[in-house]
Amino acid sequence: MADAKVIPFGEEPRARRKAGARRPARAPQAQAALQPVPPQRDEDEETGGTAGRARQPDRAEGAEGVAPAEQARGWEQRLAGGLSFLRRRLTGEYEVDDFGFDEELTDQVLMSLLRPMYESYFRVEVRGMEHVPSTGGALIVANHSGTVPLDGLMLQVAVHDHHPADRHLRLLAADLVFKLPVISELARKAGHTLACAEDAQRLLDRGELVGVMPEGFKGIGKPFSERYKLQRFGRGGFVSTALRSRVPIVPCSIVGAEEIYPMVGNSKTLARLLGFPYFPITPTFPLLGPLGTVPLPTKWTIQFGEPIATDGYAPEAADDPMLMFNLTDQVRETIQHTLYKLLVRRRSVFF
Repeated sequence: MADAKVIPFGEEPRARRKAGARRPARAPQAQAALQPVPPQRDEDEETGGTAGRARQPDRAEGAEGVAPAEQARGWEQRLAGGLSFLRRRLTGEYEVDDFGFDEELTDQVLMSLLRPMYESYFRVEVRGMEHVPSTGGALIVANHSGTVPLDGLMLQVAVHDHHPADRHLRLLAADLVFKLPVISELARKAGHTLACAEDAQRLLDRGELVGVMPEGFKGIGKPFSERYKLQRFGRGGFVSTALRSRVPIVPCSIVGAEEIYPMVGNSKTLARLLGFPYFPITPTFPLLGPLGTVPLPTKWTIQFGEPIATDGYAPEAADDPMLMFNLTDQVRETIQHTLYKLLVRRRSVFF
């Protein structure tokens, strides 16, 4: 199997999909099938015949108004596209960047696998996407919760599918992610990278959209009794990185993830044996075994807040501890207040 082509920093990234194509494009015939077909009037209606009588679709057409021949052509196009994709994967005719991000695999496969959970299971509602810049670097800072970090993946799908400029979110992940077999390779392919200042700044200077969840394991591993109470945001390293790159900070609040695995206990002994930061005990896990790993189908809301500009500060501001503390506290308080507002408006956990 041939090696993939690596795009060095400094070159322009491969062209994005056309503007407006928020999801993998359907075949034209399939799109036509999804559009309502307006009733057409017979010629006798134009000459004073029976009013309001709609012409029935031709019997040769399919049940959805698309001829079988056109449906067959649509399937042929999908099959040809799939075979072309497989050929490129087998021959190595695809591109990855210096971090291992594989845009084609992410668009065609990974997002397609996550999208049913995003749309049908968690029914994610996105607000404030207009606050996410269309060009240039930006740092999205979000709360972290849920025992298993599904919130980061859903945030990635939200940006991928709903941003008008079809941007990709490059998430900063913990060391543990890159120590797990299979998971580490998929994380790299999806654009994730190590949560360190050096990698974050390289991506931001390149004009990428970077996502960080400063609570880390303290956020996703907190007990259910402390849900929606933000944990400490570290030492403000993300603020320093944003100041050095002079990019805006976009606060992001996620409601719904806290209840997917209600963590009522933590087996510290098992956690130490397995090398995990915590070993969760929920009402269904480990009592129900593998069935207990199925998350509860909660209703999610992702709210992007107004960006906090950093380009007005002097270059040496990144070394000012008091400024970093104040900006970190501002971001944290913004996310916390937005969480409270979203919780007040929420009708129920599942609807």
